[in-house]
Amino acid sequence: MANFSVPKGRLMLNGGAGSKAASHVADEPLTEAATSDVVLERRITLGRGPVGDIAAGQGFVVMANAGDDSVSVIDPMTLAVVDTIAVDGQPVAVTASDDRAYVCVAAESHDAVCAIDLEAGTVVSTHPLASGVTALAVSPDGKRVYAGRDAQDRVDVAVIDVTAERVGTIGIGSGPAANVDALSVDPSGKRLYVAVTDAVGSRLVIVDTETSLVHRVLPIGAPIRDIAYAGGAVYVLTSDRAVGGTVHVVDLNAMRVTDRVVVGGAPTQLTMSADQTRAYIVDYDRVAVLCTLGLDVVDSLAVDARPSCVTHPADSSRLYIADYTGAVSVFSVESSIETLYSQFLATDSIALGVSRALQPTPA
Repeated sequence: MANFSVPKGRLMLNGGAGSKAASHVADEPLTEAATSDVVLERRITLGRGPVGDIAAGQGFVVMANAGDDSVSVIDPMTLAVVDTIAVDGQPVAVTASDDRAYVCVAAESHDAVCAIDLEAGTVVSTHPLASGVTALAVSPDGKRVYAGRDAQDRVDVAVIDVTAERVGTIGIGSGPAANVDALSVDPSGKRLYVAVTDAVGSRLVIVDTETSLVHRVLPIGAPIRDIAYAGGAVYVLTSDRAVGGTVHVVDLNAMRVTDRVVVGGAPTQLTMSADQTRAYIVDYDRVAVLCTLGLDVVDSLAVDARPSCVTHPADSSRLYIADYTGAVSVFSVESSIETLYSQFLATDSIALGVSRALQPTPA
């Protein structure tokens, strides 16, 4: 992404394609569950068309019904659909915090982010945004919602202050056909991770949320599909025709890619498990399970239709996989933590490749 530039005075780092990192090729995709700890409990039919995105709040699982201009809500205790809430436009992304869901909707005149009170089942506020929203995230305390946007080769992040009901902007940069692919916030809420792809390549942009300034820019390479934070690292999912799906592990202490795992296929989404020992990767006809301890694909979950998105609530032992027919498959993963740790401890340590440090260059 040689042509991508950040606003003047911000720091950019070299690296990416020229940096060395340990590479792993995952085993052939499994046709059946490799362990008995992942069990299908129930398939829930929503009947609202394809599910475009899914998220979990406190005691709720929320689905964006892309073709129905609505959001469905599942009670994780009963696994019943308890509400369907109409929104003013097509819901393209959803995130949740506590008892609130935040939904990006695309309408004819503009995009907007709607805040939904999940207890009351009503839209409580709407924040119109000037340009198209492509990614959504919420801070751990639920006080800020981040919306990635692109317009005329420039990308930025709209910051919605939920308490004050104000909207600010973080400038990210510009590049030919630049697009924000995904957003993620670390547990402290002090770092925002922005995945950006343009006509030349992709980068992980790290933003200081307290100053609203770009802190680091790390080249990745192939188009980014999704990112997830886990234990001092960011897992970056990319996909292209040459290699297929690859997970890049960015060590945030070393500030470089330390591992790459080739998973193949044509993946579109990556979600971290509640215990951060697994990454769930949505592929064309399955959800691959990557063990973050050994960096191996340890399972492959099949559902009755093509999967679209997945979530694993932080306070739950259940995994929810939504699909393009408008259904959600619920899996139990309660006993998998002990199994994964046992497998990891029984193997040799992973030898990481030595990579040169990325050196700053003038912005």
